[in-house]
Amino acid sequence: MSESDNGADPRTACPSRRPASPPPSRRRVLAAGAGAGAAALLGGVGSATEAQAAPPLRPPAAEAAPDLAPYASYWFPDSLPPGVPGPGITWRSLSRWTPESDPDLAYNTASVPLAPRFTPVPPNAGARAGQARISSLVSFGPTARNPSQGSATADHYALTHWAYLDELVFWGGSSGEGIVLAPNAPVVDAAHRHGVPVLGNVFLPPVVYGGDLQWTRDLVRQDSQGRFPIAEKLVLVARTHGFDGWFVNAETDGGDSALAARMRAFLRALRAAGAPYGLRTTWYDAMNSTGRVGWQGALNALNQEFFEDRAGRVADTMFVDFRWTPQTLAASGALADRLGRSRHELWAALDVESEGWDSGVRWDAIIPRERAHVVSFGFYRPEWTLGHLTDRSPGAFHRADERFWTGESLDPAHPAPEGTWRAPATAVADRSTVTALPFACAFNTGHGERWYEDGRVTGDTPWNHLGLQDRLPGRRWAVETTGARPSVTLDFARAWRGGSSLLVSGSLTAPAAVGLHCTRLPLTASAVLELVHATESGTVTVEVGVATREPAAPGEPVPYTWMKAPAKASAAGVWRTSRIALAALGGRTAYGIAVRITARGGGAVSWRLGAVSVREDTARRRPAAPGALTVDASAQQDGTAAVRLSWRRAAGPVRHYELHRLLPDGTRRFLGGTCGTALYLPAVTRAGREPAVRFEVRSVDELYVASVPAATALPWT
Repeated sequence: MSESDNGADPRTACPSRRPASPPPSRRRVLAAGAGAGAAALLGGVGSATEAQAAPPLRPPAAEAAPDLAPYASYWFPDSLPPGVPGPGITWRSLSRWTPESDPDLAYNTASVPLAPRFTPVPPNAGARAGQARISSLVSFGPTARNPSQGSATADHYALTHWAYLDELVFWGGSSGEGIVLAPNAPVVDAAHRHGVPVLGNVFLPPVVYGGDLQWTRDLVRQDSQGRFPIAEKLVLVARTHGFDGWFVNAETDGGDSALAARMRAFLRALRAAGAPYGLRTTWYDAMNSTGRVGWQGALNALNQEFFEDRAGRVADTMFVDFRWTPQTLAASGALADRLGRSRHELWAALDVESEGWDSGVRWDAIIPRERAHVVSFGFYRPEWTLGHLTDRSPGAFHRADERFWTGESLDPAHPAPEGTWRAPATAVADRSTVTALPFACAFNTGHGERWYEDGRVTGDTPWNHLGLQDRLPGRRWAVETTGARPSVTLDFARAWRGGSSLLVSGSLTAPAAVGLHCTRLPLTASAVLELVHATESGTVTVEVGVATREPAAPGEPVPYTWMKAPAKASAAGVWRTSRIALAALGGRTAYGIAVRITARGGGAVSWRLGAVSVREDTARRRPAAPGALTVDASAQQDGTAAVRLSWRRAAGPVRHYELHRLLPDGTRRFLGGTCGTALYLPAVTRAGREPAVRFEVRSVDELYVASVPAATALPWT
């Protein structure tokens, strides 16, 4: 494959390289803050709300450091390269790593558990459940200096089409930085919320990229008792960071059959050690049984022992190199059958890094329309949907990403005539994790130009943090109408909560039903559904659809029961809440939620959906507050402070935490959100001559109800 940071072509031995990104300054090792966390970095001014009094001013708990920024973790297995690392790069040995000595672990640990999911009846007649699945190898940032917690820009690959993914690989690594990568917490938290496992990456580079066979030997080294210490460390890393296993890519040539045998034993040990914790291993088709690197483009006699040998399963899945042909994939599937393995545990590699939906893919070799799928497939670098754009705004990115996953029609239920691109939504069934009350979605994609709370801007700077992403509708956007289809988009001009909302616009010549979430929600007589919405132009009637059974077959319409949303007069663009009692559906299961918009006179409309929720109609109690908000370290210069904060986890369920700054005039500015209990702020600016900056952190539940805050302060020096 390739070094993602250096722009390498994964199918060639000698790809071109591009310069590395500018490095940061070196940072001192600090004691890790309490708990685990990830945070967005925002700013803005909002209205004042409730707050407990801050405790007396106190100095920082740790000495200031020149650079407190936490970054995603990366290592070499044991021995380090000769010489010295480049500026901003830290060479680390995994063999000497411990959780206790890691200064950034609190910021790199995911907190959201892997959600179970189900497969609804697909909206597309060609989409199939139980056959081909999809893996994605994604580079979310460079190996070194990849922020642990998002950053202050909306220009970010905010993946949202989790419904079609079965596995995400946190791709990266290079011989000059590190070759073992742990995914950062925002990626894992977002994926887990949608039921998608995330794998770290072990990349043993080709020699032409500086690969050293000693690193392969380090990886598979055994101790005096025959154990594999690095396999045990990899399991420890996955467990403490909260992700789901490893993608192992051994492309350093020069080995022999003895080294191949140790690699196979290492994989077996890695899988056995991770199995009690639900960890998985994917093997990349590079090293073969001779110990040499020889990409097969197939599962065959030369590499099958890394997938399945006489003793049983060695790896859970295999990523088949880009050299595959229709014949080698057919033979690979047949061999998997003979080994007693699922042929859909083989990922046929698709390189979309350079041309995206214009990539020449022989689709019928993988997912033919007229017969069973041959194998599964894996995208290499689908973040092309952002990378190829000139306009890299959030809206432009999501329009491109919708086309990549859904197709040119932007509607999985009504696909456009197929050209050279076979969109995943037309072949693979979507999945959902919406199975319990309470449930809410504010259509927050995990990045935006501003941060909103209850429709008001409380942070006015761009941001990204995937861990704050909502459980978004999986099939975007399934629209049923007998008239002109309106535009349905994730929009960033306004939001109810987070950074985005759902916008329906266009000339509605007939009612238009927009499918939202596929669900398995048990309804009681006291269940209610709420919409927060605003009509920006035109006059509309809004109905809510709840399906109490599934369609009879793929491609059939969802049988919704429609209920009119109570109408209240309001000015154009004003958010209002419509509450619909579901008592008539008590005792039944909700299989889907939709909205239907009818325009008075069939005219042009612009209607925005800020949030949808389903809950029991009981008193809404605040979640428990977090405790002991503490400044763990800070660095001040010229009225600006970099700060590390942590707090104790709140009792009971918490969706995420939100941290604000209380300004001298009593208003609150949103600084960040996190799924864990530690937060880094890169630049807090002094407000006038205030003696100290005051921080507040709140727990937020699944319905976006916030707790009372815990508070602390940092004196300005």
